Amino acid sequence: MAKKQKVSEQVVTEALQVARATQRPGQSKEQTKLIAQGIQKGIEEYKKRHKEKSRELDKQKRKLQQIQKTSEINTAPVMPAEQPGQQNRLSWLLLLLSWIGFAIYAALYNPL
Repeated sequence: MAKKQKVSEQVVTEALQVARATQRPGQSKEQTKLIAQGIQKGIEEYKKRHKEKSRELDKQKRKLQQIQKTSEINTAPVMPAEQPGQQNRLSWLLLLLSWIGFAIYAALYNPL
């Protein structure tokens, strides 16, 4: 069985105000009351749809966030592995060049 939701007092007063504002001359109170009820149902329906839309948007946001998190984890940058001897050779080459440079400097500027 469907529960009938209680209508807030604010919605009832808003509906009544709108119905009275659009009241025609010679319109009975019963007719105004029926118009107010129709407006009240319209307001309720609008709020219901608005809640549904916001729930759907929240679901979509959560899905996007989950997708982004998983894609960040999966696409983490991978550093290329260096070959073990490559850096070692570079160190020896630089040492050798510095000694050659020192020997040339010593031979040119410190004659014996």
